[in-house]
Amino acid sequence: LILFLLLTLPAFAGSRRFTYVYEVTTSPPGDVEIENWLTWKTDKADDRGFREIDFRHELEFGITEKFQAAIYLADWNYHRGTSAGERGFTLSGSALELIYNFTNPVADPIGLAAYQEFQAAYRRFESDSKLLAQKNFGRFVAAYNATLEAEWEGERLAEHQGEFQQSLGLSYEVSPHLLFGAEFLHEVAFPDWSKAGRGKFFAGPNISIRRGTRWATLTALGQITSAGDEPNFQVRTVFGFSF
Repeated sequence: LILFLLLTLPAFAGSRRFTYVYEVTTSPPGDVEIENWLTWKTDKADDRGFREIDFRHELEFGITEKFQAAIYLADWNYHRGTSAGERGFTLSGSALELIYNFTNPVADPIGLAAYQEFQAAYRRFESDSKLLAQKNFGRFVAAYNATLEAEWEGERLAEHQGEFQQSLGLSYEVSPHLLFGAEFLHEVAFPDWSKAGRGKFFAGPNISIRRGTRWATLTALGQITSAGDEPNFQVRTVFGFSF
């Protein structure tokens, strides 16, 4: 179904080149876009029966030439496996996303932007802060994100943990309708904000299709390290349209 969508979606300039990496460019004022995310994760070394499908639905608004906001209407997932707890659906909550663009990746030596996301649910609060960097070299684009994630949950939000993440995206525009690239992801967890955990590294190819005001991007990542508590394979697709 996803491959059919990619092949039949006829390029929208505001589409996403990546699914794990954010670009620094923001939507123009008055622009409204809907994005839908689907991430499939499978095969942990510690849990071969692990399967998880995550869903995210986003409504994005261009506020000014440099500022955009988005509301994640719902984050939810289906999971199974001994490490995932009881099989079934879980609602993760809703979120607010803000992005401010400082410099342009074409006109300036490097494009920079700041990203902030707040997510809330029952007995859970999460903050994601990102520094976004990007440079366009004609049809080739390189983008980098540094992310600090903080999470509080449980009774009175007494349980807390963090994660530092780096991601890199490379993309080449074959034509206005078709782009190929790769994404790389590095994660380091900080349980209870104490000693850093073992670093985990993922990498894989991506493809992006654009047509009219619609677009779809798909990335497949494999785990390069051997962390038993992380999926060995995951696929994410993000597709959207503006109106």
